[in-house]
Amino acid sequence: MKVLIATKNEGKIEGAKRALLKYFENVEIEGIKVESNVSEEPVNDEIYIGAKNRVKNLKKYCKQNNIKADLYISSESGIYNTLGRWLITNLAVIEDNTDFESYGTSASFPVPERLVKDIIDTDLSQVMDTVFTKDKERHNKGGAIKDLTHGEISRIDLTESAFIMALTKYVNGDKWK
Repeated sequence: MKVLIATKNEGKIEGAKRALLKYFENVEIEGIKVESNVSEEPVNDEIYIGAKNRVKNLKKYCKQNNIKADLYISSESGIYNTLGRWLITNLAVIEDNTDFESYGTSASFPVPERLVKDIIDTDLSQVMDTVFTKDKERHNKGGAIKDLTHGEISRIDLTESAFIMALTKYVNGDKWK
C-alpha cells in the first residue's frame, strides 16, 4: 500500500506509519511538504481545516506531478477551547482515491490560561522553549507532550493515536461509514 503524507516531519511520518502497520501490510509511506493555509498555531476549527487543506494540496501536487497513492494523509496539531478550557490536540485526516474522508484526534492536554495567548500568537514550540528549555530539536523528537509527561508520551504517540482513530472508518468497512 502506497501512502503519501502531507509533511516532511519525521515524527509525524513515524506516527502515521505505526498506525497504518497495525492494520495493513507492506505500507510504503512518503512525505511531501505542502501548506496548510492556516495559522502557524491553528486555533479551534483551523486544526481540521489545516489538516484537510494539507490533504487537498497534497492531492493537487500529486495530480500535477502524476504521482499515485492508495491513501493521502495529514495531521495538524493546534489549540482549541472546549467547555471553557484550552487544550492542545492532534488531528489526522485520511482520504482515498474516491475522496472518501475519515478523521480522528489524539488525546488532548490542558494549557494553562496564562500561556494561551502566547501559544496562539507564536506557537506551542516557542512557548515550550521559554517554559522548559532551549532544545530546538524537541519539536521533531518528542514534542511538548514528552516534556509535559516526563517522557511517557511523545508527539509520535499522539500522531499515531490520531491516525488510529482516523482509520476506524477504513478498517470497519460499511459498518462504520
